[in-house]
Parts: sequence; structure tokens; C-alpha cells
Amino acid sequence: MARLLVVLGFVALAFAIFCVVDVILTDTRRIRALKKWIWVVIVIVLPVIGGLLWFILGKSRQDGSGQRRTIAPDDDPEFLGTLAHDEKRDEQQDERIRLLEEQLAELDDDDPKK
Repeated sequence: MARLLVVLGFVALAFAIFCVVDVILTDTRRIRALKKWIWVVIVIVLPVIGGLLWFILGKSRQDGSGQRRTIAPDDDPEFLGTLAHDEKRDEQQDERIRLLEEQLAELDDDDPKK
């Protein structure tokens, strides 16, 4: 029984240390209900209960900035919308390709014996 209490004591201490570090490292925008320093005091004074309260009530799961997370450009509908085919741009590109092909054809038509 004494071994169990020692093990549970170490587990509670490790949990409390983890919670204190988590409170300290968490961005202020993600903290709900109370200020950061108050959460640190609660977790230190009430190690197990304070840690549970921190994870249930104090820490927001979402980023508090209100911004969406960064996604890859090919998954972003707004970015893909900016890449919509522009007919004028396509015509200019087709014209440039046609001119380059003509220049290449002129180079190929040169007599190599000259």
C-alpha cells in the first residue's frame, strides 16, 4: 500500500509539473476564464484538481487568434480562385508560343550548308 501511495504521489507531482509548464507555455489568447498567473497558482495549490480544471475550463482547444490555420495553396479555395483561367492571359500566352514556334521554324529552315 505504501508503494502505491509513493507511485501515486510521483504521478500527481509529474502531472502538476506538466500542467504548470503547459499553462506557462500556452499562448495568452488561448486561455479562458482566468489570467495565466491565476491558473499557475491554482495548479500549484491544487495539483491534481487544478490540473484537471486547467484542461477542462482554462485552455481553449482552438487558436485564440480567430484566424484559420495555414493550409496548402492547392487546398485553399480562395487561392485557387485567383488562378481562374483568364482568357486574355491565355490568348497572350498562345500568341507568344506561336511567335516562338515561328522563330524556331525559321531557324530550322536555314540551310546547314552555308
